[in-house]
Amino acid sequence: MRFEDRSPDQLRPIRVERNFTKATAGSILISAGRTTVLCTASIDENLPKWMKTQDRGWVTAEYSMLPGSTSPRKGRDRAGSVDGRTTEIQRLIGRSLRAVVNLAALGPRSIYVDCDVLEADGGTRTLSITGGWIALAEAVNSIRDRLPPDAGPVFRSNVAAVSLGVIDGELLLDLDYSEDSRAEVDMNVVMTGANEFVEIQGTAEGRTFNREQLDLQLTLAEQGIRVLTNIQRSTLGVDYPLFV
Repeated sequence: MRFEDRSPDQLRPIRVERNFTKATAGSILISAGRTTVLCTASIDENLPKWMKTQDRGWVTAEYSMLPGSTSPRKGRDRAGSVDGRTTEIQRLIGRSLRAVVNLAALGPRSIYVDCDVLEADGGTRTLSITGGWIALAEAVNSIRDRLPPDAGPVFRSNVAAVSLGVIDGELLLDLDYSEDSRAEVDMNVVMTGANEFVEIQGTAEGRTFNREQLDLQLTLAEQGIRVLTNIQRSTLGVDYPLFV
């Protein structure tokens, strides 16, 4: 039996608290089981140097696991010493968020989405994407009156992500650490609310998998993304962005 008596196709309990901090335009605390991530979105009215001549905006992300988020203690990332895993994950988060943003409609400004893991029990990258999008939506909502009037909506869709894997021959959704560490097949799937894929990361850790098994994994991921999309929608309520 899985922790918290979850069925194989069930997500961990998701909890979201908006406006967790007051210093940024978007701020949410999101947890899935024991994994907890603080996602903030900060607006900078400037563009990166390499975009200075462009009239579109930019969205990027940074990710960090705080020292006390895991045991044994994780060393703090510092400038010039960010490890390869951290770099890979924050690039994934940034790509995922930009995939659903009309940068021209954002105007010539930058939004930085920071995802800081307070407690890690598996699925930190996927939860960061799901929560990071909510924080980004809050930030965009805060500057609606400053957006270019004729560029259309900023968001093409929402985006969320979920992990899944095969353990002892059984396909499970949303792995915690005890499951992820034993997975024979490990997968992370990023999708939009329009049921389109942004990124698929699938690895044979202890056994290979065929096309039929891949299709089953993607179908289960779609099911989980639908639940996460509904959570994003209910969390934002009347602030849920319009895509048309």
